[in-house]
Amino acid sequence: MNELQTILADSVNGLLAERVTRDLIQKAEDGAWPQALWNELEANGLTRVLAPEAQGGAGGTWADAAIVLKAAGRHVAPLPLAEAVLAHWLLAEAGIAAPDGVLTVMEGDLTLKNGKMSGIAPRVPWGRNAAHGVAQVGTEVVLAPLAGATIAQDINVAREPRDAVTLKNVTVQSASVSLPKNALRLYGALIRACQMAGALDYLAEQTVAYANERTQFGKPIGKFQAIQQQLAVLATQAAAAGIAADHACASLNKGDAAFEIAVAKIRADDASSIATSIAHQVHGAIGFTYEHGLHFATRRLWSWRAEFGAGAEWAESLGRATISRGADALWPYVTAR
Repeated sequence: MNELQTILADSVNGLLAERVTRDLIQKAEDGAWPQALWNELEANGLTRVLAPEAQGGAGGTWADAAIVLKAAGRHVAPLPLAEAVLAHWLLAEAGIAAPDGVLTVMEGDLTLKNGKMSGIAPRVPWGRNAAHGVAQVGTEVVLAPLAGATIAQDINVAREPRDAVTLKNVTVQSASVSLPKNALRLYGALIRACQMAGALDYLAEQTVAYANERTQFGKPIGKFQAIQQQLAVLATQAAAAGIAADHACASLNKGDAAFEIAVAKIRADDASSIATSIAHQVHGAIGFTYEHGLHFATRRLWSWRAEFGAGAEWAESLGRATISRGADALWPYVTAR
């Protein structure tokens, strides 16, 4: 990281470490909206880290955004920070001015005709709290007000809002962009990969710390070779997921990064399955209790695996692309990344 990124990392991690307490997370999981925290994130420009300075943003790169997204995952921030970062970036790419208020992103069966949008987006993060939703219809980025939308509230395993939003002839703003037709899903997978890398880092640190505190037969359980081996596997999985996410963000700064993003989401999904299993085995029963913070991260990792395409979906996509290019192109393509 350069000096500015170090300052950004210290700032966002310091803010979230102080504000995202266990009490705040529990209240959010019970349905409370953390307005004060959202106001602080907006005041510090964290929701607009990718937006150009001319549009009130920080003018950051995806490498800068990765720092914010990882921090959001590490501290399990109970609001749509990652979704807002992506929404602001899509609006900036489309040349649409971002409105004030909470922004989220919407995937679903949506149609756009004569400046009006209709359809259903079934799993919208914090749809009930958002003033606007950003969607992609074909090559168009669409900004839709949600004030008149029908919203059926739902949650994921982590008790984060995932609401069904129904729009009927809602007047929207839209503009064409030079992005892939699956841009929302593709870059959505990237923000989740970054969040999961942050949560995996937290998981590794907490598990190592617990293994050094918990004693059995007169010494910390982390001194036993069997536990050490499991901790090494956990740390390796967390590191691999973080490197894959960072590489995808760095590649996106240079241009097309569809391959790297797919790899990052696959890697994060695989790491989550292995790492959460090890973390709960080392913690024993205490990790499952609501009073312990471990489950906040593990339930989000389990939920985020399925969002914006599970690892299996992205693996199939890579496989089909590899077949279409032909066997002779495989080695040059892989080594050129």
